[in-house]
Amino acid sequence: MHIDLLQLGRIPYSEGLAIQQRVIAARKAGEIGDTLILLEHPPVLTLGRNSTRANILATDALLAQKDVEIHEINRGGDVTYHGPGQLVGYPIFDLRGDLPGKRGPHLGPVDFVRLMEEALILTCKDFGVPAQRICKRTGVWTLAGGTIAEKKIAAIGIHVSQAITSHGFALNVTTDLRDFDWIVPCGITDRTVTSLELESPQEPPPSLLQSANRVAANFGRVFHRQILAVDSLEELFARD
Repeated sequence: MHIDLLQLGRIPYSEGLAIQQRVIAARKAGEIGDTLILLEHPPVLTLGRNSTRANILATDALLAQKDVEIHEINRGGDVTYHGPGQLVGYPIFDLRGDLPGKRGPHLGPVDFVRLMEEALILTCKDFGVPAQRICKRTGVWTLAGGTIAEKKIAAIGIHVSQAITSHGFALNVTTDLRDFDWIVPCGITDRTVTSLELESPQEPPPSLLQSANRVAANFGRVFHRQILAVDSLEELFARD
Protein backbone atom coordinates (compact mmCIF):
# COMPACT_ATOMS: atom_id res chain seq x y z
CA MET A 1 0.00 0.00 0.00
CA HIS A 2 1.24 3.47 -0.84
CA ILE A 3 0.24 7.09 -1.29
CA ASP A 4 1.03 8.79 -4.59
CA LEU A 5 2.52 12.26 -4.08
CA LEU A 6 2.04 14.94 -6.73
CA GLN A 7 3.76 18.30 -6.12
CA LEU A 8 2.58 21.02 -8.48
CA GLY A 9 4.32 24.19 -7.27
CA ARG A 10 2.44 27.49 -7.47
CA ILE A 11 -0.61 27.36 -9.72
CA PRO A 12 -3.88 29.36 -9.89
CA TYR A 13 -6.64 28.12 -7.62
CA SER A 14 -8.97 27.38 -10.55
CA GLU A 15 -6.29 25.20 -12.17
CA GLY A 16 -5.69 23.36 -8.90
CA LEU A 17 -9.43 22.81 -8.53
CA ALA A 18 -9.65 21.37 -12.06
CA ILE A 19 -6.74 19.01 -11.40
CA GLN A 20 -8.32 17.96 -8.13
CA GLN A 21 -11.58 17.12 -9.91
CA ARG A 22 -9.73 14.91 -12.42
CA VAL A 23 -7.97 13.07 -9.62
CA ILE A 24 -11.24 12.65 -7.67
CA ALA A 25 -12.95 11.17 -10.74
CA ALA A 26 -10.07 8.75 -11.31
CA ARG A 27 -10.08 7.72 -7.63
CA LYS A 28 -13.84 7.11 -7.69
CA ALA A 29 -13.39 4.96 -10.79
CA GLY A 30 -10.65 2.95 -9.09
CA GLU A 31 -8.14 3.99 -11.75
CA ILE A 32 -5.64 5.34 -9.21
CA GLY A 33 -4.85 4.85 -5.54
CA ASP A 34 -4.88 7.34 -2.68
CA THR A 35 -3.14 10.54 -3.74
CA LEU A 36 -1.75 13.55 -1.91
CA ILE A 37 -1.50 16.74 -3.96
CA LEU A 38 0.76 19.47 -2.56
CA LEU A 39 0.82 22.95 -4.08
CA GLU A 40 0.78 26.69 -3.52
CA HIS A 41 -1.70 29.27 -4.78
CA PRO A 42 -1.59 32.96 -5.65
CA PRO A 43 -3.76 35.02 -3.26
CA VAL A 44 -7.31 33.65 -3.15
CA LEU A 45 -10.22 33.51 -0.71
CA THR A 46 -12.34 30.37 -0.53
CA LEU A 47 -15.79 30.15 1.01
CA GLY A 48 -16.77 26.78 2.46
CA ARG A 49 -20.27 25.41 2.95
CA ASN A 50 -20.66 27.08 6.34
CA SER A 51 -19.27 30.44 5.32
CA THR A 52 -20.77 33.89 5.26
CA ARG A 53 -19.65 36.81 3.11
CA ALA A 54 -19.71 38.93 6.26
CA ASN A 55 -16.42 37.26 7.22
CA ILE A 56 -14.72 38.88 4.22
CA LEU A 57 -13.60 42.21 5.64
CA ALA A 58 -11.83 43.64 2.60
CA THR A 59 -13.81 45.61 0.05
CA ASP A 60 -14.36 44.25 -3.45
CA ALA A 61 -12.28 47.16 -4.75
CA LEU A 62 -9.29 46.24 -2.56
CA LEU A 63 -9.47 42.57 -3.51
CA ALA A 64 -9.65 43.50 -7.19
CA GLN A 65 -6.66 45.81 -6.77
CA LYS A 66 -4.70 42.94 -5.19
CA ASP A 67 -5.88 40.45 -7.87
CA VAL A 68 -7.47 38.28 -5.18
CA GLU A 69 -10.02 35.79 -6.48
CA ILE A 70 -13.01 34.51 -4.46
CA HIS A 71 -14.23 30.93 -4.89
CA GLU A 72 -17.29 29.32 -3.33
CA ILE A 73 -16.50 25.62 -2.84
CA ASN A 74 -18.04 22.51 -1.29
CA ARG A 75 -15.60 21.86 1.55
CA GLY A 76 -16.62 22.21 5.17
CA GLY A 77 -15.74 25.29 7.17
CA ASP A 78 -15.93 29.03 6.72
CA VAL A 79 -13.80 31.51 4.77
CA THR A 80 -10.07 30.96 4.47
CA TYR A 81 -7.11 32.47 2.66
CA HIS A 82 -4.53 30.83 0.40
CA GLY A 83 -1.46 32.60 -0.86
CA PRO A 84 2.29 32.51 -1.48
CA GLY A 85 4.31 30.85 1.25
CA GLN A 86 1.42 28.62 2.29
CA LEU A 87 1.56 24.87 1.70
CA VAL A 88 -1.82 23.59 0.51
CA GLY A 89 -2.59 19.88 0.52
CA TYR A 90 -5.40 17.98 -1.18
CA PRO A 91 -5.55 14.35 -0.01
CA ILE A 92 -7.76 12.36 -2.40
CA PHE A 93 -8.34 9.23 -0.31
CA ASP A 94 -10.90 6.42 -0.29
CA LEU A 95 -12.31 6.19 3.25
CA ARG A 96 -13.28 2.56 2.56
CA GLY A 97 -9.62 1.60 2.23
CA ASP A 98 -7.13 0.24 4.75
CA LEU A 99 -6.88 3.28 7.01
CA PRO A 100 -5.76 3.54 10.66
CA GLY A 101 -8.63 3.52 13.15
CA LYS A 102 -11.27 2.25 10.72
CA ARG A 103 -13.86 0.29 12.70
CA GLY A 104 -16.57 -0.22 10.09
CA PRO A 105 -16.92 -0.25 6.31
CA HIS A 106 -15.30 3.18 6.09
CA LEU A 107 -13.35 5.67 8.19
CA GLY A 108 -15.45 8.57 9.42
CA PRO A 109 -14.67 12.04 8.02
CA VAL A 110 -13.90 13.40 11.50
CA ASP A 111 -11.46 10.55 12.12
CA PHE A 112 -9.83 11.31 8.77
CA VAL A 113 -9.44 14.96 9.75
CA ARG A 114 -7.81 13.90 13.02
CA LEU A 115 -5.24 11.86 11.08
CA MET A 116 -4.48 14.89 8.89
CA GLU A 117 -4.10 17.02 11.99
CA GLU A 118 -1.67 14.48 13.43
CA ALA A 119 0.51 14.61 10.29
CA LEU A 120 0.62 18.41 10.52
CA ILE A 121 1.34 18.38 14.27
CA LEU A 122 4.28 16.05 13.60
CA THR A 123 5.48 18.40 10.85
CA CYS A 124 5.41 21.37 13.20
CA LYS A 125 7.33 19.31 15.76
CA ASP A 126 9.97 18.50 13.11
CA PHE A 127 10.70 22.23 12.94
CA GLY A 128 10.71 22.77 16.70
CA VAL A 129 7.15 24.11 16.95
CA PRO A 130 4.95 22.46 19.61
CA ALA A 131 1.44 22.18 18.19
CA GLN A 132 -1.92 20.77 19.23
CA ARG A 133 -5.59 20.24 18.51
CA ILE A 134 -8.24 22.36 20.22
CA CYS A 135 -11.61 20.79 20.97
CA LYS A 136 -14.34 21.93 18.55
CA ARG A 137 -11.82 24.01 16.54
CA THR A 138 -10.63 22.03 13.56
CA GLY A 139 -7.05 22.62 12.47
CA VAL A 140 -3.64 22.81 14.12
CA TRP A 141 -2.73 25.36 16.79
CA THR A 142 0.35 26.48 18.66
CA LEU A 143 0.47 26.09 22.43
CA ALA A 144 -0.64 28.90 24.72
CA GLY A 145 1.96 30.41 27.02
CA GLY A 146 1.55 33.05 29.72
CA THR A 147 -0.66 35.78 28.30
CA ILE A 148 -0.23 34.50 24.74
CA ALA A 149 -3.22 32.56 23.41
CA GLU A 150 -3.04 29.70 20.94
CA LYS A 151 -2.54 30.69 17.32
CA LYS A 152 -3.75 28.84 14.25
CA ILE A 153 -0.93 27.56 12.08
CA ALA A 154 -2.92 25.23 9.79
CA ALA A 155 -6.52 25.26 8.58
CA ILE A 156 -8.43 22.14 7.52
CA GLY A 157 -11.64 21.67 5.55
CA ILE A 158 -12.66 18.61 3.55
CA HIS A 159 -15.48 17.31 1.38
CA VAL A 160 -16.49 13.66 1.04
CA SER A 161 -18.39 12.23 -1.93
CA GLN A 162 -18.91 8.50 -2.49
CA ALA A 163 -16.37 7.93 0.32
CA ILE A 164 -13.67 9.89 -1.56
CA THR A 165 -12.15 12.88 0.22
CA SER A 166 -11.21 16.18 -1.40
CA HIS A 167 -9.91 19.62 -0.43
CA GLY A 168 -7.76 19.38 2.70
CA PHE A 169 -5.37 21.63 4.58
CA ALA A 170 -3.37 24.86 4.40
CA LEU A 171 -0.18 25.15 6.47
CA ASN A 172 1.30 28.62 6.90
CA VAL A 173 5.03 28.38 6.24
CA THR A 174 6.35 31.77 5.08
CA THR A 175 2.90 33.28 4.48
CA ASP A 176 2.47 37.05 4.69
CA LEU A 177 0.07 37.01 7.62
CA ARG A 178 -1.10 40.55 6.90
CA ASP A 179 -3.20 39.07 4.11
CA PHE A 180 -5.38 37.38 6.74
CA ASP A 181 -6.58 40.86 7.66
CA TRP A 182 -8.83 40.60 4.60
CA ILE A 183 -11.01 38.03 6.39
CA VAL A 184 -12.13 36.62 9.71
CA PRO A 185 -10.14 33.38 9.34
CA CYS A 186 -12.48 30.38 9.57
CA GLY A 187 -14.97 32.71 11.27
CA ILE A 188 -12.90 32.74 14.49
CA THR A 189 -12.64 36.19 16.06
CA ASP A 190 -10.80 35.51 19.32
CA ARG A 191 -7.59 33.94 17.99
CA THR A 192 -4.96 34.96 15.43
CA VAL A 193 -2.91 33.07 12.87
CA THR A 194 0.80 32.36 12.72
CA SER A 195 3.38 30.55 10.57
CA LEU A 196 6.30 28.15 10.80
CA GLU A 197 8.56 31.06 9.85
CA LEU A 198 7.52 32.99 12.96
CA GLU A 199 7.32 30.07 15.38
CA SER A 200 10.26 27.85 14.43
CA PRO A 201 13.65 28.32 16.14
CA GLN A 202 15.31 26.92 13.01
CA GLU A 203 17.72 29.23 11.17
CA PRO A 204 17.09 29.81 8.37
CA PRO A 205 13.36 29.21 8.87
CA PRO A 206 11.70 26.25 7.12
CA SER A 207 11.16 26.64 3.40
CA LEU A 208 8.04 25.60 1.53
CA LEU A 209 9.93 22.68 -0.05
CA GLN A 210 11.25 21.47 3.30
CA SER A 211 7.77 21.70 4.75
CA ALA A 212 6.26 19.80 1.82
CA ASN A 213 8.80 17.01 2.21
CA ARG A 214 8.10 16.69 5.93
CA VAL A 215 4.32 16.78 5.44
CA ALA A 216 4.58 14.00 2.85
CA ALA A 217 6.78 11.92 5.13
CA ASN A 218 4.42 12.41 8.05
CA PHE A 219 1.38 11.46 5.97
CA GLY A 220 3.20 8.22 5.26
CA ARG A 221 3.95 7.80 8.97
CA VAL A 222 0.40 8.51 10.15
CA PHE A 223 -1.38 6.52 7.44
CA HIS A 224 1.19 3.67 7.56
CA ARG A 225 1.92 3.93 3.86
CA GLN A 226 4.92 4.34 1.60
CA ILE A 227 5.06 7.69 -0.22
CA LEU A 228 5.77 7.43 -3.95
CA ALA A 229 6.38 10.67 -5.84
CA VAL A 230 5.06 11.23 -9.36
CA ASP A 231 6.29 14.02 -11.62
CA SER A 232 3.05 14.79 -13.43
CA LEU A 233 -0.66 14.11 -13.65
CA GLU A 234 0.00 11.91 -16.69
CA GLU A 235 2.45 9.80 -14.72
CA LEU A 236 -0.07 9.46 -11.89
CA PHE A 237 -2.75 8.15 -14.25
CA ALA A 238 -0.29 5.80 -15.94
CA ARG A 239 1.15 4.36 -12.73
CA ASP A 240 -1.66 2.70 -10.82
